[in-house]
Amino acid sequence: MKARTWTPLLAAIALLAGACGRTTGPGNGGIDHPTGAHQLVLRVDVGGGFIAPDYSLRQIPRFSLFGDGTLITQGPQMEIYPGPALPALIATPISEEGVQAILEATRGAGLFGPNRHYDFPCIADVGTTTFTLNAEAEHHVVSAYALSEGQSDCPGVDTGARAKLARFQAKLGDLRSWLPEGSVGQDGQYAFTELRVYVRPYTGDPTLSEREVAWPLTTPLADFGQAVANLPDTRCGVVGGDELATLLPDVRSANELTPWTSEGRSYGLLFRPLLPDEHGC
Repeated sequence: MKARTWTPLLAAIALLAGACGRTTGPGNGGIDHPTGAHQLVLRVDVGGGFIAPDYSLRQIPRFSLFGDGTLITQGPQMEIYPGPALPALIATPISEEGVQAILEATRGAGLFGPNRHYDFPCIADVGTTTFTLNAEAEHHVVSAYALSEGQSDCPGVDTGARAKLARFQAKLGDLRSWLPEGSVGQDGQYAFTELRVYVRPYTGDPTLSEREVAWPLTTPLADFGQAVANLPDTRCGVVGGDELATLLPDVRSANELTPWTSEGRSYGLLFRPLLPDEHGC
């Protein structure tokens, strides 16, 4: 009788553990990976190099796959000046079959091996592509400097490993061409729940006349967030919940040069939506 009493409870615990932990286990033919909506499985990010500070603050990973199968990528960016205040981010559902195919491809690209960095000293001032993988209870980071630019011969460079990474990165940009049929769902707008806000004195473009927008939140911009190290006159804070609901309509109608007014002063704001595994500044 006691065994029957505990059986439903044990089953519930097992289901809960599965929802928060792993979707596949050893011996069933799948690659074990996190399953939570906020748990990162695979990310491809390009950073560094000779880029403007504003671009760096707003930069978003090119590919982020989470445990529930949600893929977040950068959508088409409007080529206008000034550009929108918010970047276009796309959320795409990937089935478990599709996730498994992507993970198999990461193995072929060499991401399951030891953490590595592949340099390319023949080119200066370009970005580094970083691949982050969480699978089979392991955390792997493999990076390559000048991955897209460094296609020529360069002494001391592992061209074979770099070529595998470059081919894999290209495949990630066209999932529907090689993933199992039906495993890639319909693209939709990524509905972020937190927004990073950088605050600076307004400079703008003297050749343009931009519409002012009043800062709608209770905390004035002079006191918003915390000072950012190595960036003079820059503060950073995160908005979520009811405050995000209040702020978002104004942000969606603003552009990157909109002057935001607070207590009689004008500020320039940069906005960076946070991905499910990101928090704070």
